[in-house]
Amino acid sequence: MLTDVRQRRTTELILRQGSASVPELAKTLGVSEATVRRDLDLLADSGLVERVRGGACRPRGVRAEVDASAFDVVASQEPSEKRSIARAAAKLVKDGDVVAMDIGTTVFSMCSYLRNREITVVTASLAVVRELADAPGVDLIVMGGVLRPSYHSMVGVLTESCLRQVRVDVAFLGSAGVRADGAVLDSTPSEVPVKRAMIDIATRSWLLVDHNKFPGTGFLEIAPVSRFAGLITDRPLTTGQLQLPDDSPVEVVVS
Repeated sequence: MLTDVRQRRTTELILRQGSASVPELAKTLGVSEATVRRDLDLLADSGLVERVRGGACRPRGVRAEVDASAFDVVASQEPSEKRSIARAAAKLVKDGDVVAMDIGTTVFSMCSYLRNREITVVTASLAVVRELADAPGVDLIVMGGVLRPSYHSMVGVLTESCLRQVRVDVAFLGSAGVRADGAVLDSTPSEVPVKRAMIDIATRSWLLVDHNKFPGTGFLEIAPVSRFAGLITDRPLTTGQLQLPDDSPVEVVVS
C-alpha cells in the first residue's frame, strides 16, 4: 500500500471513530506496528491526529469526517443554490480558456453550463470527466493519482505533480468552510494539497461556496481567501460571516 494512501486511511479511520490503537491500525491496514507508529508520529506533527499512549485520537475540536458516499450525498444537498452559483461561475469562463475544475459538487454543477463552450478543462474529478467526456468543444486533461472512490476523485503526490506541469487561466474550487477571518478550510487531508496546487497553477482562482459554508466545517486551511480573485455565493454576506479589509481586491459575487 502506498504511504500516502495508508496515511490517508489512518487519518480517516481516526477521525471517523474518534480514536484507534496501534494494534488495531496495524491489523486493519496490514502493516507492522512499527510502521503505524511512524505514520502516527508524522500525522501528529502535521496536526491531523493527536498522539496518545498506544495509538492516536481525533484532535480536540475537530468533527468526524463524513466520507461514505460523500460525493453523491453532498451533491444532493442545496441543489438550487449550487446551480445558481455554478451558473454565475460559468459566466466568468471565456472561449479558449484553460479551466481547472476542483472535485467539489458545486464546481461539478458548472458542467451543464460549459458543455457547449470551446475550452480546455483540467481536472482530477472523475465526475467532471464523465459529464464533459462527450462535449464537442471541450478538451479534457485528466490528472492521474490515487483514486478516492467515495468522492470520484484522484488524490496524492502524483495528482499534485501532474497539476504542477500545467498552467491554467482560471481555477474553480470548493471548500468545507470559510471562517470570518478569511481562512478557507477543508476536512480531507488528501484533498487539501491538490487544492493548493490548483491555486498555484492558476492565473486567477474563484471560490464557490453556498451560505452553509460560513463558517461551515473543516480543520485544515487550504489558503486565505485573499489568494482568490473572488468568491461566489448564493446570499449576501454579513461582516460577522466574512471580514474583508476595505481595500481588499477579493470580489464577492452573489448569484
